[in-house]
Amino acid sequence: MILDTHAHYDDEAFDADREELLESLQPNGIEKVVNVCASIDGLQNTVALMEKYPFVYGAVGVHPDDADKMTQETLDEIRRLSHLDKMVAIGEIGLDYYWHKEKEEHEIQQKMFRAQLDIAREEKMPFMIHSRDAAEDTLNIIREYMNGGMYGGIIHCFSYSKEIAAEYLKMGLYLGIGGVVTFENAKKLKEVVKYAPLSQIVLETDSPYLAPKPNRGKRNSSLNLPYVVRMIAELKEVTEEEVISVTRENARTLLGI
Repeated sequence: MILDTHAHYDDEAFDADREELLESLQPNGIEKVVNVCASIDGLQNTVALMEKYPFVYGAVGVHPDDADKMTQETLDEIRRLSHLDKMVAIGEIGLDYYWHKEKEEHEIQQKMFRAQLDIAREEKMPFMIHSRDAAEDTLNIIREYMNGGMYGGIIHCFSYSKEIAAEYLKMGLYLGIGGVVTFENAKKLKEVVKYAPLSQIVLETDSPYLAPKPNRGKRNSSLNLPYVVRMIAELKEVTEEEVISVTRENARTLLGI
């Protein structure tokens, strides 16, 4: 059974058939899913999914795109929700400079990134990191926090070089690998997957985004994870069963699921 460590089933892309899709996951080999908060508005949506479906867990946090909307009340709510039984991580949090080019925007993102990492440390929870076009700043902040003592984490949708991957792996962190690894132009990520120990990889989809081949461009779901498993197995020259078993145990160990 496959464990999906990162999905967004509260996304409007699933409004038409959310219940039907979620009910189909376990019969099709998907054991558990972590629904990850992204926006401020999405905090309660993840809680609702956790409460409705026994196999859905949650991660609570706010994506850097919403950093400028965050207040102390937002941080207090993240802390409060982190105490729920099925809330397993703080995320997704981090930095995204792709759409946000101004120094002032970067400073706000970094402030809220640090504030949410503080919650992860104080509540003794792992984190899930989003990082886009912000490799150096993300790495420096995470290195600083890991030196001060943290409880592990996942670099979600890892997209940087093997050298940066090595830095995160040395810290004992996990790389979240999803549909992008199946893309023909994902040479850098394929190198990372070959290099990284399977014991530090977890499976994810980022549903509804980043569907793997042969469904690239379509709405993604956890049902597509066998394509990711197949590619990882091929790259690491192991069986698909080993990929499923080891990544599942990794996720269970880190997230306490």
